[in-house]
Amino acid sequence: MKLSEFIRLSEPEKRSMVLQQGVAIAQRQVGKQMVFLFQIWGYYVETYCSMETKEIEEYRAIHKTDHLSSYLEHISIEGLLRS
Repeated sequence: MKLSEFIRLSEPEKRSMVLQQGVAIAQRQVGKQMVFLFQIWGYYVETYCSMETKEIEEYRAIHKTDHLSSYLEHISIEGLLRS
């Protein structure tokens, strides 16, 4: 699936795609949200989840690796190699 196709999906379709096809890479906390980074084919998707309700509140698609700098400390290269 192309990035442009992912962007056009409905919220339930995005959730399904991320959870079924995405590979969890890292997570970080931003305020009262936990942000999970997933890789899907040639792009990345951040899911912003409420720490109170555990619901996904927002999806952000990333296609440039320079936007991943906030995750570099949290990504385990060993974990990726074992996958």
